[in-house]
Amino acid sequence: MINNLQKLKTELENELTRLLDYWSHEAIDFKNGGFIGRIKNGGVKDWDSEKGMVLNARILWTFSSAYRVTQLTKYKEIAKKAYEYLMKYFWDTEYGGFIWSVTNSGLPLNERKQTYAQGFGVYALSEYYRATGDEESLSYACKTFVLIEERCRDEKFGGYIEAFDKSWSVLEDMRLSVKDDNTPKSMNTHLHILEPYTNLYRIWPNKKLKERIVNLLGLFENNIVDPESGHFNLFFSMDWSVQSTAVSYGHDIEGAWLLHEAAQEIKDENLINDIQKTALRLVDITIKEGTDSDGSVFYEKDNGDLDTEKHWWPQAEAMVGLYDAWEIEPKQIYQDHIFKVWEFIKTNLMDLEYGEWYWSVDEKGLPNENEDKVGFWKCPYHNTRALIELFERINKQGSDL
Repeated sequence: MINNLQKLKTELENELTRLLDYWSHEAIDFKNGGFIGRIKNGGVKDWDSEKGMVLNARILWTFSSAYRVTQLTKYKEIAKKAYEYLMKYFWDTEYGGFIWSVTNSGLPLNERKQTYAQGFGVYALSEYYRATGDEESLSYACKTFVLIEERCRDEKFGGYIEAFDKSWSVLEDMRLSVKDDNTPKSMNTHLHILEPYTNLYRIWPNKKLKERIVNLLGLFENNIVDPESGHFNLFFSMDWSVQSTAVSYGHDIEGAWLLHEAAQEIKDENLINDIQKTALRLVDITIKEGTDSDGSVFYEKDNGDLDTEKHWWPQAEAMVGLYDAWEIEPKQIYQDHIFKVWEFIKTNLMDLEYGEWYWSVDEKGLPNENEDKVGFWKCPYHNTRALIELFERINKQGSDL
């Protein structure tokens, strides 16, 4: 059992290196250029698979962040490769913004403009600028922010509409993925607009950007967080009427620290105090309702039915959410759960044979071998970000728990 921060930090560093080595060696597409779109669980590469905007933006974010923290040139080189590929093949030079997917050779495939994807464009570009000082990437990050505000924002009810076609006309089917509800607004998209706006504000403290961050935090406090349950509601109509009943434990605990991060970054003390209460409530309810006896986080619950599968990304986000909660209010329960989740990850999710983390394991700890190691949604983002975030926070803390 890990019992101090310094030991934890060493293990986090080692795992970060292992994950980055995997993506550095396995995910490079030597046949078609850029990064491969899919690697199956056992390491079999699908060279013909389509390439998604979200995967490529998350690769850019990951290696930019890795270079920013470690200053290792090899990560900078991969970040540069990712930046050049993203801008060459995903940026729409005609209408602006990022298209959804391209073929294995980089030809436009699905040219829809998902607001979620535009957000990840801002996130990746702003991180690349943070790491390298590349002025072009900052220019495109700001340009994408303006596009989101001009094209995606709902001026009547507030917030952002889910999806558009290539020329920014609203689509009938706005779903982010086949498992999502077809509604014009979602918690997920708004969380991943807040996240990049916060990162952009670090390097571009623009007045309008700050106003939008404040507005997004207000939407979470007043429209997205359920006043009775304390969970995030997930899907909404245009006027913010709730259209879903499911609870996503991973999003609850991820959102807890992302909301707090945004409030801290804009340095609004009154807002920070309010958001801290919301963040702690989200973490507490995840511990109470959404965790197993070993500290691992269940996937979701809907109408009383609990999905007991443990996906890789909620475990990663739980570590950051718990650490953030502990920084707000240093309770023993947060400390205990940080280490319990990390033990679960090491024991159950790390694939030491084929690399990376399993997509998920069941309640008995058996891995789901049918899902990808690299794919449209299996990216080096949640887990590497959690490791980097904790590494930086521990360095700042500088003492044992």
